Amino acid sequence: MENKTRRLQYNAPVTLTYTFMCLGVLLLGTATHHISTKFLFSNYKTSFLDPFQYIRLFTHILGHINWEHFSGNFLIILLLGPMLEEKYGSKSMVEMIMITAFVTGILNTILFDSALLGASGIVFMMILLSSFANAETGKIPLTLVIVVIIFLGKEVVSGIFIEDNVSQITHIIGGLCGGAFGYRKIHS
Repeated sequence: MENKTRRLQYNAPVTLTYTFMCLGVLLLGTATHHISTKFLFSNYKTSFLDPFQYIRLFTHILGHINWEHFSGNFLIILLLGPMLEEKYGSKSMVEMIMITAFVTGILNTILFDSALLGASGIVFMMILLSSFANAETGKIPLTLVIVVIIFLGKEVVSGIFIEDNVSQITHIIGGLCGGAFGYRKIHS
């Protein structure tokens, strides 16, 4: 009889590493009373002469204000990330995450006075990208249309009618990035 040892598998390295990095940043933020989060992991309008501004264009996707914020984002990332990483590859996922971080970061800096913090742009990128998972060349998946109506439509309505501390524009931009990545993948 063969002895089969059960071991944990690091099955989605980008998704899991990103999750653990964000968890570490959350713990660091908690330990520093969110000073580290504001200084290194929040994107906000400041001078482009500030060298940390360029770092924060990317690192804002690592910061979260509390456990609820973190768990809300990573519940979806941990559900979609492994499937997307298997479909598109780890290298492509890193590229898509970094491009989405930069685009959301730079647009927030140029257009808004509010701080940007968290992985929700990445969440929406993954939601829209997952709608292309089984798309055929030259065809628009109906799941994509429905996801755009439900998820992005909700963000547009919320952005117009609700004043809160949520960056709906980041959700929309992240979703548009995911849609662009998915469209490019089925037409390449």
